[in-house]
Amino acid sequence: MRAADWIVVILYFAYVIREGFRHGRKNADLNDYFRGKQSLRWWAVGLSVMATQASAITYIGTTGQAYGSGMTFIQFYFSQPVVMVVLCMTFVPFFYRANVFTAYEYLERRFDAKTRSLTSFLFLMSRGLSVSIVLYAPAIVLGVIFGWSEITTVLVMGLSTILYTAIGGNKAVIMIDAKQMILMFAGIFVALGLLVRKFPSGVSLGDAIHIAGVTRKWTTVDLSLDLNKPYTLLSGMLGGFFLLLSYFGCDQSQVQRYLAGRSLRESRMSLIFSAFLKIPMQFLILSIGVLMFVFYQFEKPPLNFNQAYHDLLVSKAPAEYAGLEQEYDAAFKERRDAALALERAGASGQPDLIKEAERRYLAAHGALESLKGKNRDLLRRVMGNEPSAEVNYVFPSFLLRYAPAGVLGIMLAVIFAAAMSSFASEINSLASATIIDFYKRYFRQEASDSHYLWTSRAATLFWGIVATTAACFAGKLGSLIEAVNRVGSYFYGPILGVFLLAFLVRRSNGAGAFWGLLAGEAAVFFVAYNTSISWLYYNVVGAAAVLLAGTLISFSTSFPGQVSPERHG
Repeated sequence: MRAADWIVVILYFAYVIREGFRHGRKNADLNDYFRGKQSLRWWAVGLSVMATQASAITYIGTTGQAYGSGMTFIQFYFSQPVVMVVLCMTFVPFFYRANVFTAYEYLERRFDAKTRSLTSFLFLMSRGLSVSIVLYAPAIVLGVIFGWSEITTVLVMGLSTILYTAIGGNKAVIMIDAKQMILMFAGIFVALGLLVRKFPSGVSLGDAIHIAGVTRKWTTVDLSLDLNKPYTLLSGMLGGFFLLLSYFGCDQSQVQRYLAGRSLRESRMSLIFSAFLKIPMQFLILSIGVLMFVFYQFEKPPLNFNQAYHDLLVSKAPAEYAGLEQEYDAAFKERRDAALALERAGASGQPDLIKEAERRYLAAHGALESLKGKNRDLLRRVMGNEPSAEVNYVFPSFLLRYAPAGVLGIMLAVIFAAAMSSFASEINSLASATIIDFYKRYFRQEASDSHYLWTSRAATLFWGIVATTAACFAGKLGSLIEAVNRVGSYFYGPILGVFLLAFLVRRSNGAGAFWGLLAGEAAVFFVAYNTSISWLYYNVVGAAAVLLAGTLISFSTSFPGQVSPERHG
């Protein structure tokens, strides 16, 4: 890192920590700390909703995902605008009018304490596991740039974020999130501009689009009905709908954002605002990955984007690795020549010439990918286990090699902002569920405001330390963007199911909700370990199982005069 990069990063950290302390001085009670006195404007809440979802995984994992697999991951987000409209009509008014601190408080009013506690516990489990992945992602960047171990970088990131979150509370988190989201948008355009500028002379953006199209990198819609494929239109609109409905409607990390809005109208506006910005934003981020793929058609990509793997093979299998690198060099030159020929053929406008150039290019690309597969096999033999996914190192490696002074600092600040916004929101929401749903409910129902404020900060500290510790082992999970959603999918469906049971089945009761929730979790784990269907469908299975089991149990145990949902709105 050069001096300009250090200045940008230091200024960013100084601002974030200053804001945390500034807002922290104004916190006096739980309403201040967890809901920001319900005083925040729609645009700030909306940007915070986006920032909480758009972690550093979005920049590192998603760009790497697009580099390897193209744009198909965007189908995961197609249902988000519909989800937000549904939430604005149902979940948001229920929670806002109930004047709750957590989504799970509503379940005690509608059902009973054990249903509330079980649902909140499942949230703590799911979010407590996935937040570690959110923290691990930027550690990859720092590890590549500074040469630190991933554990060291996780500790540096985790402790600095815990500091301002524990002191500042939810209002500080939301207001900092809003500024961080603006920085993230700027970073997207900086990265796109840097990539286009690095294309060889004579290779236009149109040429890049054509080259990526030949390998189907721009394919955004897959109409396959195969339930085993993770990213199809069906999985996005069905599995993605249930996952996002649960995430935004039942996950405290998101519910806590819009509960801080100054009115029901502003809370609804915040969700609509974020919904219609998310897909264009995700498209641009995925485009970074696709354009990186095109850039590396002309500039030789490393055989191992993870420098540690390169060093390992040099020391443990020098002769075999050297031979593999020689083959790789020759294969890359052939693919680069084929890519340049494809660009010239496209400029000629002759269909036969273009078709022949595409055939040559695809053959050269396949040969290069085959050598990368051999490299992966060599890594498995040397390591004795599965190496971590290469896609997580593509973007950091590109930044380190090609970003000029100052620009690298800006992109690092963007990745820090993405990571810290999500991590801060999530440990704050974990603390709110811990204090409101368990500590205040079962241990200290009456205490002073200062006592609850102190314990809330202690809970934030606790969850921050737990997540930081777990993050040290997150590198074994493969593609980070998939991992964080896969972990959530074990829990999102059943949690959504119990809320749908509350809203849709008038005669449902506490017994049906509690045992239905357990049945939903059992169904998800059964499907996960006994079938090969995509993890996106776990959300559908979990919600459907809770609705079915909960309804049957409720009807078999209902009694005259049972309270209906309308009396708790």
